[in-house]
Amino acid sequence: MGPGATCPWRGPLPRLQVWTWIEPVVASNQMATSLYDAGLLLVVKASFGAGAFSNHSASPSPRGALEDQQQRAISNFYIVYNLVMGLTPLLSAYWLGWLSDHYHRKIAICVPLLGFLLSRLALLLKVLLDWPVEILYGAAALNGLCGGFSAFWSGVMALGSLGSSEGRRSVRLILIDLILGLAGFCGSMVSGHLFKQMAGHSRQGLVLTACSVSCATCALFYSLLVLKVPESMAKPSKSVDTVSGTAGTYRTLDPDQPDQQSAVGHPPAPGKAKPPKTIIALLFVGAIIYDLAVVGAVDVIPLFVLREPLSWNQVQVGYGMAAGYTIFITSFLGVLAFSRCCRDTTMIVIGMVSFGSGAILLAFVKETYMFYIARAAMLFALIPITTIRSAMSKLIKGSSYGKVFVILQLSLTLTGVVTSTVYNEIYQLTMEKFVGTCFALSSFLSFLAIIPIGIVASKQASSLRYGDIAEK
Repeated sequence: MGPGATCPWRGPLPRLQVWTWIEPVVASNQMATSLYDAGLLLVVKASFGAGAFSNHSASPSPRGALEDQQQRAISNFYIVYNLVMGLTPLLSAYWLGWLSDHYHRKIAICVPLLGFLLSRLALLLKVLLDWPVEILYGAAALNGLCGGFSAFWSGVMALGSLGSSEGRRSVRLILIDLILGLAGFCGSMVSGHLFKQMAGHSRQGLVLTACSVSCATCALFYSLLVLKVPESMAKPSKSVDTVSGTAGTYRTLDPDQPDQQSAVGHPPAPGKAKPPKTIIALLFVGAIIYDLAVVGAVDVIPLFVLREPLSWNQVQVGYGMAAGYTIFITSFLGVLAFSRCCRDTTMIVIGMVSFGSGAILLAFVKETYMFYIARAAMLFALIPITTIRSAMSKLIKGSSYGKVFVILQLSLTLTGVVTSTVYNEIYQLTMEKFVGTCFALSSFLSFLAIIPIGIVASKQASSLRYGDIAEK
């Protein structure tokens, strides 16, 4: 009897498709990623250490000048690295999503995991063999050609959507994000300590990168040998306005459902005659603008904490990254609470306001405790993108999840690449004047993203009013 088998007198078996759980893959891969991200930053910082600049200078430079040179070198590295990481998936991610829709769902997960493993191995070899830091550009390109995070996360969201009912889909997807956040938190907390193993040795960071490779290997083998694709749990709703947590927001826009009002003799309301393409487009716009805000701030934070006024060491860098992962926990709790009384659009706006408030606080951080206060204000920052994915999954056919999710993720990735480049340039130009410029810009973009979501909410409210009139 397969994992998806059911008993006619009991429904789904109690051992509910254990092997269909995507969470172990997400946890292992994110543990590897958090270790890799911290290791990459610290290895690059060590490669562009003050000694690298003083050796090329005829006269000694003041410490502040050397620190600025190091910051610019690290920033320039990340500009190129993020460009490679963001652009190369454009060549393969969509086709992996198409293959996953037409042949096997695991294609969009296993191939990117192979790319992740190879890039982690490249960092390990860089530390072990003291290769030049430019070798990491090639590793990033290889990672991207395997689909990168765009293909991987689209595959994860597709499996999560297939294995959940529409009423509980927002909770299901945010639960996956919670697992990702918990794994990232644990990895970041230990990353600084692992990097300091073999301190003073030329191979500093070897333990950290080896652990990252081990976790990536576990994720790949689990997805290949253990993970099973769940059967779709989506069921047609019997009434137009009974989707739990959305208050009937999306049922009227489901292209797979017939016009129920027409079936009972009522003419279709003007608001419902429109196809869902407008709603999907507005959700895309809101997601992209919000992602511009998030990516810009997140990319600048590692550079911001390394220099004055914070000047963090390796352990503090790990703790700071871990603080960023706590939003996965608070966002999960927020969705659990808000989904009972709020529509999806309301939850999205709450998340955007949360991030925008935290970003403006980051712009004026002068002490470490102020940084954590700003991070605490972002407690619901993860809700918008996850909820937008959930909303889209209720508007499209299950057979199109792979393509639609990968298009969304590629759109976010491409705009993120542009944002990362622009923000790094802005940071270099303003770090001696007002270092919080990038965070202030992120706050503005976050509040700007509320506009398309507000339009979606108004369209849905109009649709519901027309539906009430037709029923009467």
